[in-house]
Amino acid sequence: MNNVRVRFAPSPTGPLHIGGVRTALFNYLFAKKNNGTFILRIEDTDQTRYVANAEQYIIDALNWCNIPYDEGPNKNEKFGPYRQSERKELYKKYAEELISKGKAYYAFDTAEQLDFHRKDHEEKGKTFIYNWHNRAKLTNSISLTKEEVDKRIANGDKYVVRFKMYDPNEETETIESNDIIRGHVSFKKEILDDKILFKSDGMPTYHLANIVDDHLMEISHVIRGEEWLPSLPLHIALYQAFGWQAPEFAHLPLILKPVGKGKLSKRDGDKLGFPVFPLEYKNSVTNEISSGYKEEGYFPETVVNFLALLGWNPGTEQELFTLEELVQSFDLSRVNKSGARFDPDKTKWFNQQYMMKKSDAELAELYTPILTKKGILKESSFIVKVVSLIKERATFVSDFWDLSNFFFEAPIEYDSKASKKNWKEDTAGLMKELILVLEKIEDFNSQNIENNVKEWITSKEIGFGKIMQPFRLSLVGAMKGPHLFDIAEMIGKEETIIRITKAIETL
Repeated sequence: MNNVRVRFAPSPTGPLHIGGVRTALFNYLFAKKNNGTFILRIEDTDQTRYVANAEQYIIDALNWCNIPYDEGPNKNEKFGPYRQSERKELYKKYAEELISKGKAYYAFDTAEQLDFHRKDHEEKGKTFIYNWHNRAKLTNSISLTKEEVDKRIANGDKYVVRFKMYDPNEETETIESNDIIRGHVSFKKEILDDKILFKSDGMPTYHLANIVDDHLMEISHVIRGEEWLPSLPLHIALYQAFGWQAPEFAHLPLILKPVGKGKLSKRDGDKLGFPVFPLEYKNSVTNEISSGYKEEGYFPETVVNFLALLGWNPGTEQELFTLEELVQSFDLSRVNKSGARFDPDKTKWFNQQYMMKKSDAELAELYTPILTKKGILKESSFIVKVVSLIKERATFVSDFWDLSNFFFEAPIEYDSKASKKNWKEDTAGLMKELILVLEKIEDFNSQNIENNVKEWITSKEIGFGKIMQPFRLSLVGAMKGPHLFDIAEMIGKEETIIRITKAIETL
């Protein structure tokens, strides 16, 4: 495919939802698969909703996911600037070009006038749509004379520029397009409204800025969420009005709630206890903090992998993909039309799988800051060994402490249920005998400890549970943890005996 150029064009109105991250990811994968360029453009034409730190958040999120943009703000600015607010002088020229071609017109209707028409239509059981039916009866450059229009503009009257969506004198009544994901789509022009292209505050609307920028930035494919599908006829009509070649379009399916119907929202995440943003986000106005996948302990590979499989089917049974494998396998024709249900449990499974793929040394490096915060300083080789024994039971690195605290600290209390069940009248005497057995072991390694202890248990002709359960309770404080003799080796002979002695005194 020649000269593929795709863009991710979010609005900086707050944190980036994972639906947006998936849109960015699919654009990135498509670009890399076709040796193309992945562009970030900041669509900040709606200044009323602009949030100061949102742009940096978007950039940080893409970088954390390892899907950085090739071209965009402060990076390879070949077609810059990449913030629409910095391009606003550009759009007015194109709005005026459409007016001169008779494809758009000035509209001077006030908010009060439009509100009157809406209410009037509602009373008659109708819906007010500003289009070919009534544009000649409203206050615009179609109903007014050129002199009246010029006078209003000279007087500083507020106006917007509207696009003339349908003209009954035109030959074509429908707009046809081929969507890469959805196939052939068709829209009737006569039921569509004359959208505003240029606002009274001197800023373009999304629709005009979007088309102009995509054309000037030589975008070859527009890959975006299906919520933009209703805007497709207007966008195609704008390309036709300008006489420009339209890019190819692909509308991605929605990410759906885990339960019930509808699009996944922050509220779903809050209710069911999972993030919907890649990074933690603090609202500078309300100080509300929204959790992020990074801070919750997910690996970036996890987020990329589970998002790729929300709506895209590789056509094989493979579930775990490196980013390179995703690039090689990705094909827009294998993206589903229907929405993809989000599964929080499956996301955790992915994280566990990626944890198992990491080396013990890598995981130990991630665990060390948690231990340091608790004032625990241990040699890295010790932490690596601990991680090797517990990682299979963990989903997140943050789980490591609960799974391994007994390697670093002696238990200060004992699980009451386990104590009641496993510490009997004769247990203290047996544990004292166990201490004598352990004291005699010179090479205190896991295998030696196991051989000596099991040999002693067999010679006493008692059940293994009578020794092994209280032994574990003494070292760990609960009936959990990896192979008991590995724990004993790790903490050493002296500490093992101290812990058994303390359990005898306490229990």
